[in-house]
Amino acid sequence: MRDLLPAAVAVAVAGPDDWAGDLHPTELACLSGRAVPGRRRDFTAGRVCARRALAALGLPAAPVPAAPDRSPVWPAGVVGAITHTDGYCAAAAARSGEIRSVGMDAERHRELNPGVRRMICLPEEEAELAGMPAGVSWPAVVFSAKETVYKLWHPVVGTWLDFHDARVTLDPDAGTFIARIAPARRYTAPVADPPALVTGRFTVDADLVRTAAVLPLP
Repeated sequence: MRDLLPAAVAVAVAGPDDWAGDLHPTELACLSGRAVPGRRRDFTAGRVCARRALAALGLPAAPVPAAPDRSPVWPAGVVGAITHTDGYCAAAAARSGEIRSVGMDAERHRELNPGVRRMICLPEEEAELAGMPAGVSWPAVVFSAKETVYKLWHPVVGTWLDFHDARVTLDPDAGTFIARIAPARRYTAPVADPPALVTGRFTVDADLVRTAAVLPLP
């Protein structure tokens, strides 16, 4: 993720030992006693990475519990994001005086079935993806980009977006994307200046699709 985000954002990627690290009591309380082992591993690695990112900003390694909707609750003065997929986890953090919001996502690089594609992609997006170079699951890139946009949107606006609320355009040569938020969602947002346009970056290899974006201060 380091290559996708500006220097003002601290990034930490989980190593082999981070999936079984220690949790702060307030973090541990966010896990149900019935949480499956995979959920506990992902949650633990995310919080270990979050504290490492905070330390990279020169801040104390404060706990990062979860809100009822499972979104991370960062310390005051910090914005950030956590992502995890099979065998991969990363966290990013920045000072809120420098960055308004940050989003990132990682997904396994695989083909999506037609039903999932219809849920994620707008018809206009599907038409554009049909002309993209072969060898990449471009719907998976769109999916990851929209996940990044949602993680960036939610802390600012306080509401969630549906997949069809963001129109994503990919530039495969530059490794960038632009997401345009549907006007209906912007006009009904409970804040004065909701994001209308999000620009981000992506990269794809044999195993992973990774996307990230930041929202600058107004």
